Amino acid sequence: LKGWTTWGQGADPFETANGPFCFLATEGGVRCAFQPRREHLNGAGAVHGGALMSFADFSLFAFAHNALQGAKAVTLTCNCEFLAPGSCDGLVEAHGEVLRETRSLVFARGLVTQKARALLAFSGTLKKMPS
Repeated sequence: LKGWTTWGQGADPFETANGPFCFLATEGGVRCAFQPRREHLNGAGAVHGGALMSFADFSLFAFAHNALQGAKAVTLTCNCEFLAPGSCDGLVEAHGEVLRETRSLVFARGLVTQKARALLAFSGTLKKMPS
């Protein structure tokens, strides 16, 4: 997506293969997005739940980018609630926030939407890894 950023080609091979997932830092916080393609769909023709969950996990790290201060981290929990099906018709976006940060953990939440329609609510906990 023009003007958006990714972690870099190959930085996360899974996300590279399943995205590209992108993020954009704004005054209002971090927004994330991806353009669904046919390969993101399930047998019913909706965006696959696994694609939405992978995008939610990516988004947790984008929201927590400043809190992580360059530290590596792993996902401890990622809770997802499916609200509506997505399609290939338009960007899928996520916005969210860091709720709390400790020395070793970051707690965040977000909402995945498409054309202002809520698709997935999610929250998660990231663990900072020792350097």
